[in-house]
Amino acid sequence: METTEVKTIEPKASKVFILDSDAGLKKDVFDAWSLPDTHLMESSGGQNAIRILSQGDIAVMFLSTDFLTIDNLDILTLARERNPGIEIFLLATMRDTSKAEAAVQRGAHSFLIKPVNVKLLESMARKALSRSLNLRNVRELREHVLEDLLGSTTAMKKILRTLLKVAPTDSTMLISGESGTGKEFVANIIHSLSSRNEEHFVAVNCGAIPENLVEAELFGSKKGSYTGSVADKKGLFEMADKGTLFLDEVGELSLATQVKLLRFLQEREFRRVGETENRSVDVRIIAATNRDLHQAISEGRFREDLYYRLSVFHLTLPPLRDRRGAIPGLIRTFVKKYAAQQKKDILGIAKNAEAVLMTYGYPGNIRQLENIIEHAVTLCEGDHILLEDLPEYLTGPENAPPMLALPKNEEPTMENPDSLIPLAELEKNYIRKALEICQRNHTEAARRLGISRSTLWRKLKELGMAEANAAPAT
Repeated sequence: METTEVKTIEPKASKVFILDSDAGLKKDVFDAWSLPDTHLMESSGGQNAIRILSQGDIAVMFLSTDFLTIDNLDILTLARERNPGIEIFLLATMRDTSKAEAAVQRGAHSFLIKPVNVKLLESMARKALSRSLNLRNVRELREHVLEDLLGSTTAMKKILRTLLKVAPTDSTMLISGESGTGKEFVANIIHSLSSRNEEHFVAVNCGAIPENLVEAELFGSKKGSYTGSVADKKGLFEMADKGTLFLDEVGELSLATQVKLLRFLQEREFRRVGETENRSVDVRIIAATNRDLHQAISEGRFREDLYYRLSVFHLTLPPLRDRRGAIPGLIRTFVKKYAAQQKKDILGIAKNAEAVLMTYGYPGNIRQLENIIEHAVTLCEGDHILLEDLPEYLTGPENAPPMLALPKNEEPTMENPDSLIPLAELEKNYIRKALEICQRNHTEAARRLGISRSTLWRKLKELGMAEANAAPAT
């Protein structure tokens, strides 16, 4: 049974290669394989196997210990050299376990003892492909996204260097910065770059939980330990076991809860509310705050010893107004995100609209910019976001260039009462003048007038102006 393709080959299908001489095993796998977006291949050894491995692009390989070498070639070395990122699982008999263990030491991921079933192989392949996707995401984050999204100022480059060094460790981290600066986003990146990236990232806003329920929410509770507790409950620490727990607004925790958190950081143990026995979990803690914790310490609202336990590494994110170089990258990211969600083909943003976004102050930081882009994508009717698609508070009179001034000779005076003309006529002349100055660009004229383009078109129609029947200008 030589190499054949028995599945429909999708352009982005991941290749899974079985190199084993057991025809019965391979037939069972090919008959029952159901893992989507995979391209299944097989070989019984010889030059055919070497050719397949040399072609590259294999993501997962199930390799019999009988074929660790073929024609004096080290198959492990060949597979890894020609297929970067490949995960290799050994298929071994009980008598070959020592050989399989040695192969794992040389780079195979792990080994399985025969007989094996299709569900087990699918499960191993699924996990391997998930790890591969995470690695690709990490490379993309490192090479492109991080600097685009966080900015390339000196301060942000220093933060990025620290982030990339510390993320793979288990060190506790504290992230501070104004609300909306991307603290949870950065915490998620840290988790993605760590060895815990296959486990849960659990985020909780400590300030959003009622004070009387915070301990139960974080550490869990025993049935009957408080009013409404009708069953034993796992806390977020247990839910995040083997993964990362992100404690946002950690400065809002009560002093009593701070003591429990400190104890966990020191002993790696905690107790559910209402229980007396200790529990332990393997959790990495990343905390965040928009408050000045030093001031909170001086006022007795935050424990100094907890602060030092949390801030083994401390990142302070500057506000968006201090890293404007990140705005274009953030715009692209959010446009892509919301265009996909709303199934729209939006290619980008008009230059004058981007110029407004580049100069705005963003009191709400990245979160506010994301909301602006979601608003604009929702209103966008073409393939580019236009100025009129932005929220009115960005394009209204307080943000627009100076309004067109009424010519002095048209101002009515007490000495010349006949100079008063109907308001509709005045508005008509004013809009006509605005269009002349803006060279018939309706979007720009609407912005200069402090109204939306749809309002401008409605006024043109109401005033009986010829512009209302023309095709919209850009």
